[in-house]
Amino acid sequence: MEESMADLSWPMWTAFALMGVSLLLVFIRVVKGPGLPDRVVALDMVSYLAVGVIALWTLATGSSVYLDAALILALVGFLATVVFARYIEREPAR
Repeated sequence: MEESMADLSWPMWTAFALMGVSLLLVFIRVVKGPGLPDRVVALDMVSYLAVGVIALWTLATGSSVYLDAALILALVGFLATVVFARYIEREPAR
């Protein structure tokens, strides 16, 4: 059964709010840095928080349509982190 956003319980609203605050804090880390490895870890966290938001949305609506997108996003985020780590490893120290 599909629920509207107005029908969500307070724990679900709290979870969405906490995910939003987490995303805001991680975006600040992406912008501020201090270095490339910190930004890569922050981008990885953004992808996992996005997967969490999709999972929350799935729980809130009762529809499993978006779970495939969450799975693909998690895999792409992991692979991007591995690629960035290899790039950072090969970059000469300054």
